[in-house]
Amino acid sequence: MKGQSPLRVLLFFLVFIPGIYLLYSFALSPDQFPLLWGAITSLVIAILVSVAFNIADQWEKAVILRLGRFQGLRGPGPFFIIPLAERVAYWIDTRIITTTFKAEKTLTKDTVPVDVEAVLFWKVKDSEKAALEVEDYQSSISWASQTALREVIGKSNLADMLEGREKLDAILQKIIDARTEQWGIHISSVEIRDIIIPQQLQDAMSMQAQAERERQARVILGDSERQVAEKFEDAARTYQNNPVALHLRAMNMLYEGLKVKDNTVMVLVPASILDTMNLGGTTGLTSLAKTMIMEQKMKGSPEKGEEQSSSPEKAKEKEKPPEY
Repeated sequence: MKGQSPLRVLLFFLVFIPGIYLLYSFALSPDQFPLLWGAITSLVIAILVSVAFNIADQWEKAVILRLGRFQGLRGPGPFFIIPLAERVAYWIDTRIITTTFKAEKTLTKDTVPVDVEAVLFWKVKDSEKAALEVEDYQSSISWASQTALREVIGKSNLADMLEGREKLDAILQKIIDARTEQWGIHISSVEIRDIIIPQQLQDAMSMQAQAERERQARVILGDSERQVAEKFEDAARTYQNNPVALHLRAMNMLYEGLKVKDNTVMVLVPASILDTMNLGGTTGLTSLAKTMIMEQKMKGSPEKGEEQSSSPEKAKEKEKPPEY
């Protein structure tokens, strides 16, 4: 139901201006009854004109009935109707309208109770059918949508509903559009907003997903170890046929292990590698380690002039053998 338009009030006063003048004249001459009747007539005409005047917005259609029969559609814009004989039965909104609907505790095909919420986007294509073919097209669309949603849920498994919402949207749109087409309603789209499942089932699905991810992680770790073992096997073949490469690799291992600054590092090297390096066994390894540690300490000593220029007396004291 539309509210009163300000133009109606303005039109009423414009038409009733002569009546106001007649009322003023009758007040000055009380014995002039024709002036009173003229004012009353002007008032009646102003009321009828204001009632007959209507304005439909750009997105509206007015359904006109004349003595109970459909006369036509009016609007958008201003229009007049015949007072007392015609009336505006419906104001049809031709814009796209959204309607929310849901199905609660509905069993799926695999007997899982779910609560589903959806949104329907629809538009009135034929205002005459929407006004004459159904009593309340908005309520009818809502009930038809809920019935279609329950029907689709009953024919679908839970996994299909969770993974294929777009497919369900298309099925719902087709079913609802087929039911509302005879009412002059076009269904633009249907979108499922949310699917709520029982908490116990959510916990079970979460545990299943966690176990699946853990299985995948173990498979990936095992595959990684297999690839590393294959690379080590390829490297072993290379060192077996190339003693020089094995020798260089052993030298690099010793260097990487002994170059750590200000730390004592224990490097475990197979005896066979020491033999190929000709370092004289364990004694040669110990001598090499001491030499590299001394070089690291000398490189890490401060380079400032004050620290380098120590007195000869202190140097001699350092060179003196310990006294017993």
